[in-house]
Amino acid sequence: MSDLFEVSEELGQFSGQAPLFPLPNAVHFPHAWLPLHIFEARYRQMIADVLEGDRLIAMAFLRPNWETTYDTKLAQIHPIVCLGHIAVEERLTDGRFNLALRGLSRARIEYEIDTTEPYRVAKLTLLSDQYPTEPTIDRRHRQRELLTGAIAVLPELQSDPLLHQLLEAELPLGVLCDVITHALGVPPDDARLLLEETNVDLRSELVLSHLHQRQHRQKAGVANGFPPAFSLN
Repeated sequence: MSDLFEVSEELGQFSGQAPLFPLPNAVHFPHAWLPLHIFEARYRQMIADVLEGDRLIAMAFLRPNWETTYDTKLAQIHPIVCLGHIAVEERLTDGRFNLALRGLSRARIEYEIDTTEPYRVAKLTLLSDQYPTEPTIDRRHRQRELLTGAIAVLPELQSDPLLHQLLEAELPLGVLCDVITHALGVPPDDARLLLEETNVDLRSELVLSHLHQRQHRQKAGVANGFPPAFSLN
């Protein structure tokens, strides 16, 4: 894998637990970069704490009807999260933060840890991409399908250095699926399903379907904005 997508050093710092950052409007993916603006007091403390430690947080996606419990530790979240590493931080004078979070790995919440901190902390199990021993697709062909489709619906990638990295690196199919999903700005509910799918053959089918849907919308004159906007806590 290209060094651009190597995460073993950051994962080597993982203790098995991490703070949770639940949001209703953003799903993070391994190998993708997520900009965050942190302004709530509990999450300002969370970021200050992790910057003193391993710099790892887990992005979680809130379940429906989260609004009434958002300010508590009881808001329901989906169990599959993305463990991320704070690669870049800007601490503002009023205590807020601007961050660039690099996705490292899918993870499953085993249980939440009772702490006195105002933010939530969970025990996590990292989840690896699964490649069935009997593939249901031609993976090399699927790789080309996804790259060709991404270039067709996201023409700005043609001049993006990342694309050239992708073309030259021959990334694992699972990594390519996650990078394209992030670039597409798939709606959060659909993105959550893609995050939960560890079977790479099945995930690639879903990503290809989203590419085809985008192509149809563009032909019909309906295009979504790109790139996705900043996510706010």
